[in-house]
Amino acid sequence: MPPPIPVVLVPHDPRWPALAESEAARFASALAPDAIETVHHIGSTSIAGIRAKPILDLLPVVHDLASLDAAGARLEALGYLAWGEYGLPGRRFFTRDHDGARVANVHAYAAGSPEITRHLAFREYVRAHPAVAQAYDEEKARARALHPGDSYAYSDEKGAFVKRTEADALAWARARA
Repeated sequence: MPPPIPVVLVPHDPRWPALAESEAARFASALAPDAIETVHHIGSTSIAGIRAKPILDLLPVVHDLASLDAAGARLEALGYLAWGEYGLPGRRFFTRDHDGARVANVHAYAAGSPEITRHLAFREYVRAHPAVAQAYDEEKARARALHPGDSYAYSDEKGAFVKRTEADALAWARARA
């Protein structure tokens, strides 16, 4: 388990989508071409107008987790550390640091996982609802003020807000389908 990191929130950086695309290509390059479907940019860096930790969150969708697990040495050679499921069954979690700072968190799932739907619904819902985005930004600032040196406590602190918003996002996504 990686140790908690300090929580630094910065204004949205318009370069984040391009950096996420580059990081996604970097991650995918370690996998067989037929092993991966796509890589989504998720998390706060994917939502314009809100503060975020300057760490890219990526969600690769793979055909099967065994192929991903088999690429462990190639991913490690690119600087990714594998943490297994990291508390979420069906997930493979990776981190990549550069010059002592975290630059990417990678949450990989097999195609068809409901976790993919959950992450994408949250992202799209917050993007589509400016008042929710503003409330999320405020919640993140509140959680950071309480836990500036502990990313785990910060995440736990904002967890109730995220769960409520996820429920709304999933209902919204179902109504749009």
